[in-house]
Amino acid sequence: MLAAALVAMATLSSVSTANAETREAVTGGIAWAPCEEEPSAECGKLTVPIDWSKPDGPTVDIAVARRKATDPAARIGSLVINPGGPGGSGVEAVYGAPGSYTEELQRRFDIVGFDPRGVGRSNPLICSASVYNQMPHTVMRSQADFDAWNAFTKKLHQDCRERTGPLYDHVDSVDVARDMDALRAALGEEKLTYYGISYGTLMGQMYAELFPDRVRALALDSNMDHSLGVAGFLTTEAIAVEDAFDQFVGWCEQDPSCVLHGKDIRAIWKDLLAKARRGELVYPSTGQKMTELQVIYNAALGNEGPDWRTLSQTINWLAGGEPPDWVPPLPGRGPVEGDVAYLPTAILCQDYNLKVRNYAEYAALMAVNSKLAPDTRYHPYPTDDMPICMNYPTTNPPHRLKYTGDAPLLLGNSLHDPATPWIWSANAARQLGPKAVLLTYEGWGHRIYGKDKCQTDIIDEYLISVKVPPHGTRCAVGTPEENTLKRDSQSHKWPTDRLSWGGPVTALR
Repeated sequence: MLAAALVAMATLSSVSTANAETREAVTGGIAWAPCEEEPSAECGKLTVPIDWSKPDGPTVDIAVARRKATDPAARIGSLVINPGGPGGSGVEAVYGAPGSYTEELQRRFDIVGFDPRGVGRSNPLICSASVYNQMPHTVMRSQADFDAWNAFTKKLHQDCRERTGPLYDHVDSVDVARDMDALRAALGEEKLTYYGISYGTLMGQMYAELFPDRVRALALDSNMDHSLGVAGFLTTEAIAVEDAFDQFVGWCEQDPSCVLHGKDIRAIWKDLLAKARRGELVYPSTGQKMTELQVIYNAALGNEGPDWRTLSQTINWLAGGEPPDWVPPLPGRGPVEGDVAYLPTAILCQDYNLKVRNYAEYAALMAVNSKLAPDTRYHPYPTDDMPICMNYPTTNPPHRLKYTGDAPLLLGNSLHDPATPWIWSANAARQLGPKAVLLTYEGWGHRIYGKDKCQTDIIDEYLISVKVPPHGTRCAVGTPEENTLKRDSQSHKWPTDRLSWGGPVTALR
């Protein structure tokens, strides 16, 4: 008993010391007030060092929002959330929390979200629109294209660094994890309870590595795999979007409600890609010529919900048929209006080394992708991102995860996720060790929480009671009546950050 008491005292002492160290690097606490945009929520700011290795140096204000637990008597503490991206706003996620989280979770926790450094209301990464709009076409066809990108990115990053300030070189997920620990301390929590989606899982993974003893519960939904180099990143993504397209085609072949039912969907798709490569495909609503990349974007965006009905209607429309019930904007990067462009891709570049040495290396990677993904050819997201990372440092180099804490971790993924492949979550869980449990949703789309009762209940129980399911747990696809939440991704709203690149962004990966 005495030994146990001494261990407990030592643990509490170390936690108190760690909290004190975090607080010393942070200026003040959080002054909460009703949010101007959403008065039913509270907003505030947390001031943290731009460079955590220089705690007395320049600072940045992190925008924070919360909704208090609806049942104070049953309150457990604060649940910190992040919707992903890079570029997703945790503040706006709090605004929409009543439609995104179960009543039980809202009853038991203050739901707290933050805009990560470099995002939204937290000193966003900005560039001059006049420079941004000089961006070459993403998909390179020659060494001359590679050279053009090499020259452009030198100019772009210099401009963005001047416009953004010193924060431009301090936005990787390790920096964000340290901000999360400062937020935990400011909220008065001894340990962190966190739910992160997509790119928000990388922030949670880095937190688990850096602060293993300060974890209460980390629910990581649709995981990134930080062990991947450029080849592994591109190929796993290409396989994922091809698999999602296969699932869509299978649905369309079986369901008479698909407007392409009974037609050769793959042949129609192949014809659209060929027309786009020849410069002969026009987006009907704008009259703009579509690139092959923009056509392929539809395969990724339409499968994130998934929203197969709109995807089938869009393909039919591009092939000369009737317009869809909801007409999506032209996807992919494009020129921005006004003086300022946003560049959240820089965050990805700091976390992953997506650089290639020359066009020959690039072409070899693209050739492999085309073999692995005969219909979709490559994944549009990393293909669009990769050139941006030229001439920009990777400050949080990819590595295998290591978790030494005692708290159990819960990771989840759908089998057919076009954005963060199931294998990424499986790899992350394996790297994190026996304390990490992988929950598999045997369905489709990106993000598993809220889609069916099975996995939603499991995630809720974990966050509330820190109880994980057995290793190998799988959730089958439920009936529509079992869906616990009505989500935007299941309506005619595709991920908006890939529909208007360079402008304000929300969540993706």
